[in-house]
Amino acid sequence: MIRIFNHYIHGRTLSQIVLDFGLITGIVIMAVGWREPSLPAAASQCLPWAVLLGACALLINVALGFYQRVHNRSVGQSRARAVLSLFLILPLSYVALHFLPMALEHLEFAALGIAAGLVGMLSHRVHAGHSHAESNGRQRVLVFGSGAQAKVVGRALQKSDPRIELVGYYASPNEAVDQSASWGGVASRASLTEVVAQHGVDESVGALAVRRGGSMPLRELLDCKLKGIRVVDMATHFEQTLGQIRLDSVSAGWLVFGDGFNQGFLRTIVKRAFDIVCATALIVLASPVIVVTAAVVMLEGSGPILYRQQRVGLHGRLFHVVKFRSMRADAEKDGTPRWAAAKDNRVTRVGRVIRKLRIDELPQLFSVLAGHMSLVGPRPERPYFVDSLTKELPYFAARHSVKPGVTGWAQVRYHYGASVEDAAQKLQYDLYYVKNHTLFLDMVILFETVGVVLLAKGAV
Repeated sequence: MIRIFNHYIHGRTLSQIVLDFGLITGIVIMAVGWREPSLPAAASQCLPWAVLLGACALLINVALGFYQRVHNRSVGQSRARAVLSLFLILPLSYVALHFLPMALEHLEFAALGIAAGLVGMLSHRVHAGHSHAESNGRQRVLVFGSGAQAKVVGRALQKSDPRIELVGYYASPNEAVDQSASWGGVASRASLTEVVAQHGVDESVGALAVRRGGSMPLRELLDCKLKGIRVVDMATHFEQTLGQIRLDSVSAGWLVFGDGFNQGFLRTIVKRAFDIVCATALIVLASPVIVVTAAVVMLEGSGPILYRQQRVGLHGRLFHVVKFRSMRADAEKDGTPRWAAAKDNRVTRVGRVIRKLRIDELPQLFSVLAGHMSLVGPRPERPYFVDSLTKELPYFAARHSVKPGVTGWAQVRYHYGASVEDAAQKLQYDLYYVKNHTLFLDMVILFETVGVVLLAKGAV
């Protein structure tokens, strides 16, 4: 894993991004300069446009989720995204060709060459995203432990990351009970270093319930690390590979003594300036959509255009969030708060559309300007749900150490939640964001949010 501004990116993912950028840049240069009198001169003139087009194509691919290491898309869904990416990139290519500081004698040839290259790049991206099982670069992981926690880790590894090959479980000599035999335990008579060498292990994940009293063979673990094997605890593994801090693997000590959770003055100033600039730009760009939506909601009748609802913000302070009304005015006529559910009959006809496209969230941009919210952060919850979730879920209150966001890491990584179990899953992503948030991660989330909106994912 490579850490860039506190956010973990797999080395393979980074190599895919660099490869695609190089391919797109090279395709443009070759297509433009192939039949020009001087290829080097043509290349030097079109290089800035080639780099700009490559950057735009990468941003589109990031927004559509092509570089997500873990996903549950079908091949058909990935192909549909590739087609959408192509339709978004081709107009940019056309514009770039017409603005080149050179007169092209074979403009049609160059356009066809770029289109063919983009099709090839996107075809490779679809193939690479669904070839985990056949890949020679799979990561072989050994779970160090044989109890209930080890089983949880093993199941989570197999379910959540198709690139991981679970070698098995290695029982510590000091564990009271070895339960791993029926779920793939390796021979514990051999030393840990021997097992690692025999099975070609790339990483060992510690999953011992108790670490006191000599249960952790530090000498052998150190030997593994000195031989180039990654040795991590289960909380660190999930943070780095899945972008979440799992509630079943984290401890208060790990949170307190680990790095992260930086809420410095400079970060606060940069984030606030970023929020003001981006929110202002988005309001200007989305103003026609805002006006049309307000008119359509008003014509549908049965209630006001906007609705205000109390939410919990930074440090537990209450504020009123404003959205376009997407439910009936009597949605909670009994006075009991409840989550929105899939196919909720309280949602109006217009509401279904604007919720699907996230248009109902646009008025929250004014809350960003007012300072109650940020563009990126945990989803603000209602006081009723915060009170109950704080009692049921550990570390839930940590979400309130940063401003709530219009979008967030949990929103782009998990579907819309409608239960305590969903809230627990989303909390794991929120904790990752609170621990590792930077301007870089904010920008990653914003680009992925574009993909969520384009594909109408996760809304109810």
